[in-house]
Amino acid sequence: MSGLRKLASAQFAQLTLALTLLTPVAYAQTKWSKLALFPEPAEEISGIVAAGKLYVFAGLAPVWKPMGMVYEYDPGTDKWTRKKPMALPSHHVAFATYRGKIYAFGGFVLPHSGPPAWVPINNAWQYDPQNDSWKVLAPLPTRRGSAVAATVGDKIYVIGGVTNPAGAEDQGISPTRPQLCLGTVEEYDPAANTWRERNPMPTPRNHAGVGVVDGKIYVIGGRVGAAFIGLASDVSVVEEYDPATNKWGAPRARMPTARSAMGVGVYGGHIYVAGGEYQDPHMMATFRAVERYDPATNTWTTMPSMPVSRHGLAAGIIGNRLHLVGGDVQSAGSGIDVSTGEHDVLEFPATEK
Repeated sequence: MSGLRKLASAQFAQLTLALTLLTPVAYAQTKWSKLALFPEPAEEISGIVAAGKLYVFAGLAPVWKPMGMVYEYDPGTDKWTRKKPMALPSHHVAFATYRGKIYAFGGFVLPHSGPPAWVPINNAWQYDPQNDSWKVLAPLPTRRGSAVAATVGDKIYVIGGVTNPAGAEDQGISPTRPQLCLGTVEEYDPAANTWRERNPMPTPRNHAGVGVVDGKIYVIGGRVGAAFIGLASDVSVVEEYDPATNKWGAPRARMPTARSAMGVGVYGGHIYVAGGEYQDPHMMATFRAVERYDPATNTWTTMPSMPVSRHGLAAGIIGNRLHLVGGDVQSAGSGIDVSTGEHDVLEFPATEK
């Protein structure tokens, strides 16, 4: 028995060593911490960084009422400041930054009358963080919500989303109304305040994540089939768009966790995807998962999980920190609202560039 025990002990030690070597280095090099709670816990909020500060927009109250809030977070003081509300309270808006200004495209509003629904809009706005002011822009050519937006060079690209099907009698979409997922790509020129259509995304979807690395846009995950999680199918698809050639590349390595409504940040040439939600006929879930995509090697790495699972959260990179703010810890459609003001931060090694 003594010999068998020694053999078993040696085998266990070898297995432990192997597992240790397989553990992503990222676990040892990153750490989570908590910062000032978000003052107005909500879901379906969006985060964007400008001039070293994090701005959180939108929010969705019960019965699909847009909150239209705007908050500024200063990492130097660890404090939130309420700013002027959105010029048009709306939700599932696509945000991007360009030369210190924040741009907002599309989204959904409530109908003027009748039962609640998500009415897609084509409004476009510029928000000036320094002056806390809004400016109307040339409208988005396609009415849609839950698209993504990304800046490359001197142009902004609005991709995907959901709208009404052609010939739909209702102005809004809901779980009982028709809806159309889009692969539409429209390019905005801030200098000229003009739009032009580009080649569509191969996989029409909404509630996706987006990141830009080395001048290329990566659209990650999201929903197909519908805007509403109870009807849609989450995907793990990753597609690459090159604005310079106006071409979509071959499908990239799939995200390990199929999900939608995530928070996304880009740091050191890597795209970080955090949280999100998933539903099927047997499960309603939110995720703690944080996964890192490296476009250069077309590989994914599992990162330390978020302290609190949630979807519809705001995200942004300031310095070497990924900020994850707010969201709902319960997947949508349950009738239970569990929004949180949680403000978790994943800190990366200062040496990573």
